[in-house]
Amino acid sequence: MENYGVTLREIIKEFNLSVIYGKEFLDDVSVFSLEINRPGLQFTGYLDYFGSDRIQIIGKGEVEYLKTLTAQERLTMLDNFFKCGFPCLIVCRNLPVFEEFGIVSEKYKTPILSTDDVTSNFLSGIIRFLNVKLAPRMSMHATLVEVYGEGILLAGKSGIGKSETTLELIKRGHRLVADDQVEISKVSDKTLVGTAPEIIRHMMEIRGIGFIDIKYLFGVGSVKLTENIRLVINLETWQADKEYDRVGLEDNYTDILGIKVPSITVPVRPGKNLAVIVEVAAMNNRQKLMGYNAAQALNDRVFKA
Repeated sequence: MENYGVTLREIIKEFNLSVIYGKEFLDDVSVFSLEINRPGLQFTGYLDYFGSDRIQIIGKGEVEYLKTLTAQERLTMLDNFFKCGFPCLIVCRNLPVFEEFGIVSEKYKTPILSTDDVTSNFLSGIIRFLNVKLAPRMSMHATLVEVYGEGILLAGKSGIGKSETTLELIKRGHRLVADDQVEISKVSDKTLVGTAPEIIRHMMEIRGIGFIDIKYLFGVGSVKLTENIRLVINLETWQADKEYDRVGLEDNYTDILGIKVPSITVPVRPGKNLAVIVEVAAMNNRQKLMGYNAAQALNDRVFKA
């Protein structure tokens, strides 16, 4: 697991921000903190416990306060604030920016940006964006496919049949998210999102054929950029001396980035229709999430009988 950052240029592009001051400093700035700050207390001079790694956002309240100060008072206050160091300052509602901002922006090499969005909307939007971009993540050798709206992660050794199973699922109307390598992000304490590395997005390797482009072969409806991971299916070669779960009463989980994801193990041997098994597993998992467990229901019937 690695720590990731997002460049200021990515944020500007995502939210269509205008650069007011500090355009020459944009390439030097990246953001690594999920936290956002509205500097109300800091504008009044209280700078203890200040998170210098956070984006600073001001709206109408802060601008109206600045209007009550003289130009020299604003310059002194902004100088004390900007010397703490932070990635950038964003002004919402396209509110007017005082000349003193340009002075401190140049002095401390801190970009000042602007958006026409209202402050509360912009705050919620950028928080969601950073939660995804800066989420803890890892790369996993697996295949991710959406089956009946469920994100199914197919895991197993190379050559076990993950890609071939996924290809059959695509022909049956389901959608590919990632083949061979899945980038998994922990966007909340309960949610894992998977996607494909950009360089191999929509591509699939089929032994004997080579690489194929799923989007061009089957259309844009056959692929998806991201999907929440709801179930892990481990494919492994059939072992005659191994006991496999035949009832389903016991729940098994795979730990990914600290989140326990429901998982099952499916033995692979010639003649098995893995695509149908994956479809049934996806529907069964959805039933469990909705509160119905077929194995438990059968167990209850047996005890009643």
